[in-house]
Amino acid sequence: MSKKRRQYLDLEEDAAPAAPAPTCWLCLRPLGEQVDRYHPVPKSRGGRATVAVHPICRRTIETVFTNAELARSGGDRDKLIEHPEIVRFLGWVAEKAPDFDAPTAPRRKR
Repeated sequence: MSKKRRQYLDLEEDAAPAAPAPTCWLCLRPLGEQVDRYHPVPKSRGGRATVAVHPICRRTIETVFTNAELARSGGDRDKLIEHPEIVRFLGWVAEKAPDFDAPTAPRRKR
C-alpha cells in the first residue's frame, strides 16, 4: 500500500462524526456555557424530572406561567410553546448566540 493511501486512510479514521451538541428544551438552540436544570413541572407540584435550558428561557417560562399552569401542562413542551408570549419570545431569541442573556420582565400580576 502506498504511503499516500495509508495517510488518507488514517485521516478517514480520525474524522469520526461529532456528537450533536445538546440543545435547550424550550428554544432548541444549542446550549452554551451557562445551563440551568429546570423542572417543567414544579417540584412543589410533584415534578421530579429536569431538563436543560438557557437561563433566559427559564426566566421567560417563570415570567409567563404560574406553577399551577406549569403543573397542568404536565411538562409538555408543545403546550407551552402555543402561548402567544412564548411564540413571540422564541421568534426573537432564535438567532441569538447560545450564551446570549438579557433582562426579563418581572412576573406579571394575575
